[in-house]
Amino acid sequence: MGVQSVSAGRLSLEANIIREQPLFWRLIRALERLIACVLLLAAFPGLVLVAVVVMVLSRRSPLIAHRRVGHGGRDIWVLKLRTMWPTARAGGHFLPLVEKVNGDTISDIKSWSDPRVSSRFAAFCRRYSIDECPQLWQVITGEMALVGPRPLMAEEIETFYGARASELLSVKPGITGLWQIKGRSRLRRPQRTRLDLFMIHHWSMTLYLQILWTTVPSVLAGKDAW
Repeated sequence: MGVQSVSAGRLSLEANIIREQPLFWRLIRALERLIACVLLLAAFPGLVLVAVVVMVLSRRSPLIAHRRVGHGGRDIWVLKLRTMWPTARAGGHFLPLVEKVNGDTISDIKSWSDPRVSSRFAAFCRRYSIDECPQLWQVITGEMALVGPRPLMAEEIETFYGARASELLSVKPGITGLWQIKGRSRLRRPQRTRLDLFMIHHWSMTLYLQILWTTVPSVLAGKDAW
């Protein structure tokens, strides 16, 4: 396929590693879209309520879209419910419904006491991954999968994957993956990188089901998340 440019030329990769999925996995992806649609419809009333609370607390738009690199090096906008905002904000005007964020801070590990998370309600949403629920829409549209490596910024891919970036981008990014069930927020970046690459190279139906099966109790328990 030649060389593709990711995020305005900041990262170049050999995309010939990207393979057409066998029919079986295409059927799995179609089933994922159906499951995501059912889950999003079921969660929609609750998500609307959460969005209203976030909007009232933050005086900002409840949804944010982070620019990330997706399958094959394509730019995607990953949706999340806002969980970070200043403790005070001048003026009383709301931003548009979805605020787009082009950059973020690269960090080696998540802090449990991040000062940007200034609300207990926001911390609750982060701990139980409620803020990630809007990404079900991106599973429906085919930009993401239920299981896969988390979508990252181009700078993160350059820093932590380097020459192995094409391996990461050969699969769709996912809502959950191997490092989400092996330690989540307490893992450092090199550990997450190794687990992502292990998942890609040992991809199987057994591993796929194991990740899905383990994600549910991990999320409900809020284990290792902040």
